[in-house]
Amino acid sequence: MTEKTGITYAEAGVDIDAGNALVERIKPAAKRTDRPGTMAGLGGFGALFDLKAAGYDDPVLVAATDGVGTKLRIAIDTGYLDGVGIDLVAMCVNDLVCQGAEPLFFLDYFATGKLDTDSAARVVEGIAEGCARAGAALIGGETAEMPGMYAAGDFDLAGFAVGAMERGTALPSDVTEGDVLIGLASDGVHSNGYSLVRRIVERAGLGWETQCPWAEGTLGAALLAPTRLYVHPVLDARGAGGLRGAAHITGGGLTENVPRVLPDGLGVEIDLGAWRLPGVFDWLRSEGGLASDEMLKTFNCGIGMVLVVAPDRAEALCDALALAGETPHRLGRVVAGQGVAYTGTLA
Repeated sequence: MTEKTGITYAEAGVDIDAGNALVERIKPAAKRTDRPGTMAGLGGFGALFDLKAAGYDDPVLVAATDGVGTKLRIAIDTGYLDGVGIDLVAMCVNDLVCQGAEPLFFLDYFATGKLDTDSAARVVEGIAEGCARAGAALIGGETAEMPGMYAAGDFDLAGFAVGAMERGTALPSDVTEGDVLIGLASDGVHSNGYSLVRRIVERAGLGWETQCPWAEGTLGAALLAPTRLYVHPVLDARGAGGLRGAAHITGGGLTENVPRVLPDGLGVEIDLGAWRLPGVFDWLRSEGGLASDEMLKTFNCGIGMVLVVAPDRAEALCDALALAGETPHRLGRVVAGQGVAYTGTLA
């Protein structure tokens, strides 16, 4: 009987040494995100966080998880990988603050067929940058090398964020008829609707390296502008008083997301003339022949976060947001009814 020659895990397609090298490379980026409450670095079986050291007396934890969707396809095809990590963080922490929670820590999951240490490190370094901007510690994660599960060069991402708030401070709270809607400008398409975006680009016969039709640089780079982080403006607005709710405008657009913060019996009126449609959405609408209803329930259309504010605080809050570098728009108000009623024209 012929003795079979042994094979190794690396020969089966999983390189443990590459995974270890990735952990060592990203440790400085993760260290940069340390904040009060962080207890240990990367490498343990679990990640520790001290809520008392973070300053909480009677905390309620809030958790969120998300991905980047098919925006990843553009990042992989173009090799522009540095921003998708910011997207991953933003999609999670922007949801947390809508509940009134301060983001505390973040974990990521990176899965691929064959680990490219440089590409993975660029993604994770982007995650660390997003965490630093959000004030959240990157305290752990997982890299999975799974031969046969992904095509060459492909990978997928998931993110997990945990935040906290003192008991009794959750949002939304006391939303009332007559409250004012303040919209905060987006930085482009963010991380939703990319299956439609990609279909429109394909139908237009354009490549990712084509000159962008509405801005400088390439089409691919323009569509990969990272999701804007709204953590600090929302938490600052809550601290200033008068904030009654916040809606992160993701999949479902304004039409589906704003009602999520309204109690039964209340709806909103939104004036579509309160802001101008940014160039990327104007191009998508024109090139795709999209109706306004389709735009408003698919994309953020230039508004990435909507705040519900007491009327007597709206003007002061708009001024404070503008001073902080945001672009606020008074969109409309809370009314009796349900859902979203639009007036004006999306232009």
